[in-house]
Amino acid sequence: MLNRIRPALNEIDEAMEDVNIFRLTPSGRLRINTSEAAAKMILQPIVLEFLRRYPDMTVEIVTDGRLVDVIADGFDAGIRLAQSVPQDMIAVPCSAPLRFLVVGAPAYFARHGRPREPGELSRHVCIRSLLPSGAPLHWEFERLGEKRIINISGPLMLDNQPLMIEAALGGAGLAWVSEAAAQRYLDSGALQAVLEDWSPRFDGLRLYYSGHRLVPAGLRMFIDLLHEKIAVP
Repeated sequence: MLNRIRPALNEIDEAMEDVNIFRLTPSGRLRINTSEAAAKMILQPIVLEFLRRYPDMTVEIVTDGRLVDVIADGFDAGIRLAQSVPQDMIAVPCSAPLRFLVVGAPAYFARHGRPREPGELSRHVCIRSLLPSGAPLHWEFERLGEKRIINISGPLMLDNQPLMIEAALGGAGLAWVSEAAAQRYLDSGALQAVLEDWSPRFDGLRLYYSGHRLVPAGLRMFIDLLHEKIAVP
């Protein structure tokens, strides 16, 4: 039954969006799927500003560690790292370039010293990162065209960046986390970064959506705000 009435439902959505075009401001709901870390990065500068500008809009953000099919799951768009965006989607930058850093507490470095190159991580206690599949995440480094992929070891495995940072703050070991997530602790000195010369920047977050269906007015306004706020070199 759903398959039979889906074309009619799509036509209703399109008709409502046609009406929305003639409004001074868009109304309706914008559904976005993203990761927890990405949601934190866009919440203050983008989402809250969007709601201030368009009070008739509702924004629904669902965080998920795994990459979902945004169309099949009923989302207007997704936000992920550039390398994770499906190739058949239209992608819009929504962050500056990012990088991951190895961080630890000053007390940890006082006891164990500082690694000077990625190979020395095998002699350190590391907080292991888990992918949504349950597989461990390998730490990746690059300097002057030389790439290193390190399969680190350690007694603690976590699938959440805030928890990894919390563990590093407690002296449990070294964590490999996004610079943005750790920035306030780096600024305060509660965490220190190592191997920075092995930690290049890479393409950041992208908002992505299907180019094969009508783009809702709310999503168009959200994309316009991204163009306004995000300066990508």
